[in-house]
Amino acid sequence: MVCGGFACSRNALCALNVVYVEGLFSSAWPILSNETKTELERRLDCCGLLNRSADPPAARAFQADFHGCPAKCKTLLGTDPRARCLTCGEKMLQHSDEALKILGGVGLFFSFTEILGVWLAMRYRNQKDPRANPSAFL
Repeated sequence: MVCGGFACSRNALCALNVVYVEGLFSSAWPILSNETKTELERRLDCCGLLNRSADPPAARAFQADFHGCPAKCKTLLGTDPRARCLTCGEKMLQHSDEALKILGGVGLFFSFTEILGVWLAMRYRNQKDPRANPSAFL
């Protein structure tokens, strides 16, 4: 079955909700090497993936990631670094939310152009050519 632009963009935005994306990040983070995690934390200026203090193994993993974090927000002098540094999961969720909003807008734009094309085709498909012979059938 062919998927129209509006239906695809609506379904994609509904399917990629925060819980799904968060689960995707949580399953990919332990697989990453320490060098990759460190580089992500340094470039995004964030520490750790997600701070889940209710889950003891996740809280221990977050503390280990936070301890070895090279981000600038942690090294600045001042108050508690956890108050200044966003987690990398929060930053990536914000970025994916913006990207999905843009994707939805593009999908809606193309769906409306498809609707316009269908309307124009139905409107003008059976018209005679005014230069043609009037006694000819269509």
